[in-house]
Amino acid sequence: MEADTRHRVRVLGEGANLEHIQSRYQRFKALHRSGNTFVIANAWDAGSARLLSSLGFEALATTSAGYAFSVGKRDSFAALSRDEILTNAAAIVSATELPVTGDLEDGFGTSPEDCVQTIIEAMNVGLVGGSIEDATGDADAPIVDLSLAVERVQAAAEAARDKPFLLTARAENYLWGRPDLADTIARLQAFSEAGAQVLYAPGLPDLEAIRTVCAEMDKPVNVVMGLSGRAFTVADLADAGVCRISVGGSFARAAMGAMMRAGREVLEQGTFTYADQAMSNAEASGLMAQTQP
Repeated sequence: MEADTRHRVRVLGEGANLEHIQSRYQRFKALHRSGNTFVIANAWDAGSARLLSSLGFEALATTSAGYAFSVGKRDSFAALSRDEILTNAAAIVSATELPVTGDLEDGFGTSPEDCVQTIIEAMNVGLVGGSIEDATGDADAPIVDLSLAVERVQAAAEAARDKPFLLTARAENYLWGRPDLADTIARLQAFSEAGAQVLYAPGLPDLEAIRTVCAEMDKPVNVVMGLSGRAFTVADLADAGVCRISVGGSFARAAMGAMMRAGREVLEQGTFTYADQAMSNAEASGLMAQTQP
C-alpha cells in the first residue's frame, strides 16, 4: 500500500505546471520581503483550502495536526507518514491558486538524507516552502542534538538551493518542556547560518520572548497563534518584529469545536439552532470545484 501511495504522490508532482509553481514561489518570497506582517492560514484538506482562499489570505500552509484529526489520528511522528502528508499537501496545492508551504514535521526521518528526500518530494507536489523541525518525538530525548540538527537543515537547504522553495527551520524547545530561550535563539541562529530562510520557534511564552527572538535573527520569523492563553493581536506581533503568523491546527480545531457544540445541542437540548451559524449549502457549493480533478 505504501508503494502505491508514494507513486501517486510522485505522479501528482510530475503533472505540476512549473511556470505556475515559480509564480507562486515569487509571490510567497515577496511576502517575506515586503516589510509587512502577514497571516498564513493553515488548511487541512482541499475544502478548507478553498474556503480560506476565498477570504483573502495571501498564502496557505498545511497542518499535520489538522490533517491528522481529519483522518482520525493523533498528530505524531508515529501516526503520520511522509507519503500521506504529501498526498494531503498535493490536494491542498491543487485546490488553490495561492502559494502553499508544508508542515514537513521532522523530515520523516533522523538523517540529513531523510530531510533531503522530503524536500525533493515536497517540491514535486507543488509546495513552494516547508518546515523541518528539531523534535524527535521521543519524550526521553525530545530535541535533536544541535550538530545533527544543523546538518539536517543544511542538507534540506542544499536540496532546495536555486529551486522555488522557501525553507523554514523550527526550534521546538518550548513544545517539549525545554523553556530555554538562549538555546532556542542559538539553534535558530545556527539554522539560519545553515541555510534556512525563515525561522520559527513555536510556543514562545510571551511578547518579550518573541521580541527578543526577532531582534536576534537575520531572517524572517514565523510565530504560531491559536494556542490557548495567547491573546496577542496581529498588531502586537508586528510591533514585536514578526514577519509571518501561522495558526497551526487551530482553525481545524475551531471547526471541530463547532461540530461538537452542534452535536451536543441536538443531544442535550433537542434543538437545531446551530444551523443559524452554519454556512449555507449555496455558499459552500459555490466555493467548491465544478470539475473533476
